[in-house]
Amino acid sequence: MKKVLFVLTSHDKLGDTGKKTGFYLPELTHPFKVLNDAGINIDFISPKGGEAPIDGVDLADEVNVNFLNNQNNKKAIENTLTPDQIDHNNYDAIYFVGGHGTMWDLPDNSKIQEITAKIYEKGGVVAAVCHGPVGLVNVKLSDGSYLIAGKQVSCFTDEEERAVKLDKQVPFLLESKMKERGAIHTKAENFVKHVVVCKKLVTGQNPASAYGVGEEILKLIS
Repeated sequence: MKKVLFVLTSHDKLGDTGKKTGFYLPELTHPFKVLNDAGINIDFISPKGGEAPIDGVDLADEVNVNFLNNQNNKKAIENTLTPDQIDHNNYDAIYFVGGHGTMWDLPDNSKIQEITAKIYEKGGVVAAVCHGPVGLVNVKLSDGSYLIAGKQVSCFTDEEERAVKLDKQVPFLLESKMKERGAIHTKAENFVKHVVVCKKLVTGQNPASAYGVGEEILKLIS
């Protein structure tokens, strides 16, 4: 039975705006639907474990509603695992769900970085969407190189961050940081679907790309 580890943020404060943030719900639910419908097992992890804060709850989105109406799903995101509870050998892929909260607590989580590198180096898939790729910017492989160096990637762009007027709130701009790490960044127009597959690395630009990222994960692990 194939298994995928979904990484969620534990961070719920949007800079100094006084607003709440967290993981962006459609970036969880859409890939979840793709994988769950195919019989893939999914576990949830966050830096702190326990309840992960939710952002982007659009109840006009039927996929969101169906996910939240399932008590097992709700229980899973209210009781996420900690990095210490994870054995990387149990997973065929790791997927970083986006949301602005990720910008604060995922870049420097050494435990999650270690899990990610080990899954990748054993031939597993590493995937992320929107702000989720921030969890990859400091991941180093056993040879000391950055995982994303020299690889084609996408993420929430600097231009998109400016468009939502949060470029002054986030700790850094994600597209720029990925380029600093040697990634080959590609993008579409603002908020348009864009999914990039580079061998076993799958990245998507924005919420519109989440379903497509799920589809590419499924192709690679099937």
